[in-house]
Amino acid sequence: MSFLGTLCLLIFATTLAGHFAHRAGIPAVIGEILVGVVLGPAILNWVHLSTLVQTFSDIGVVVLMFIGGLESNLALLRKYLRPAVVVAIIGVLFPVIVMGVTSRLFHFSWFESLFIGVIFSATSVSISVEVLKEFKALDTKEGATILGAAVADDIIGVILLSVMISMMGDQGGTQQTNLAIVLLEQVAFFAGVFVVIKWVAPYLMRLSDHLLMAAGPTVVAITICLAMAWLADLVGLSGAIGAFFAGVAIAQTDYQHVVDVSVEPVGYTMFIPLFFVSVGLNMTFAGFWQSLPFIVVMTLLGVATKLFGCGLGAKLNGFSGHSNYLVGAGMISRGEMALITAQIGFSAHLLSGALIVGGLLLGYHFGHHFSYDDRPVCFEGRDSPRTGYAQTSRTKLT
Repeated sequence: MSFLGTLCLLIFATTLAGHFAHRAGIPAVIGEILVGVVLGPAILNWVHLSTLVQTFSDIGVVVLMFIGGLESNLALLRKYLRPAVVVAIIGVLFPVIVMGVTSRLFHFSWFESLFIGVIFSATSVSISVEVLKEFKALDTKEGATILGAAVADDIIGVILLSVMISMMGDQGGTQQTNLAIVLLEQVAFFAGVFVVIKWVAPYLMRLSDHLLMAAGPTVVAITICLAMAWLADLVGLSGAIGAFFAGVAIAQTDYQHVVDVSVEPVGYTMFIPLFFVSVGLNMTFAGFWQSLPFIVVMTLLGVATKLFGCGLGAKLNGFSGHSNYLVGAGMISRGEMALITAQIGFSAHLLSGALIVGGLLLGYHFGHHFSYDDRPVCFEGRDSPRTGYAQTSRTKLT
């Protein structure tokens, strides 16, 4: 029962933090992550990443990405697929090379340095989705490019991680991974995604109307979401990727609005905030002062390599200067994939002497450029600044 008290504290704290973050003109996600930092082991040590908190967090990232897929424009994602892939590739190469070489200057071995570069190569697609949603920018060319690039970035990150584990061999007691099998499984997964979007999801959603249960379409949609998240995790991808494509699949049916308005309030009540709190709970200041030069350099390079690397990718595809900056800024955040990769490195004793910090927060400048007066969607009435859907209609600005 003590978990209920913890849950009450975290929901109350994240609500206040999100409110004051909005008042300050910055994304609410930053306030929520800071709640985890302040209440967790880093400062007050009141809350720890227990099994239940972790479970709520895992559900939160799945629900967040599902909502992101529901509200995404598939035609726009297809249109900007090429720019997204170019942005992702350059956005991975820059951190791996620059941060790998820099880590070597801090006296890490070449293998450790390369591993650190891989850690910083993966953008947090879930944090990017949250900030894009908050500033009503999912349905823009920049938003579609960031989304597509973040998904491609995650796939490339998994491939790089598989290569690193294969190279690691017995060095850290880690079982080798067959890269060909990993690639084959992921190709099969995306073939399955096409089948789900084209045939399976529409068929199941039509059947849901005949269920003698309350909220039948929502139950079926969530089942599809959880199944695709599980399958993505099974093939080595983040479950968030599967949930995102489940949302895209439901968005192509006539049930998109019904599912969206049913899932979003529940997600933002507890699950999604707990995901961002868990990011803060993972932080610790043990060894902070000894590693401060490394932390500062890695944080600055973590921002710069994505900002300029992904901005260059957007520029090569004909984006304007402001759009280049937005795409670059939108790719800065690091989160779940970076933490997973770092954990593998720690478990293999590759990074036992280093504190890997930096790049977990989406930069303030990204939120600043999607200012509340510049949003691409205009709301008539009193919409929620967080969810932006409930109380009145919304119209596109052209």
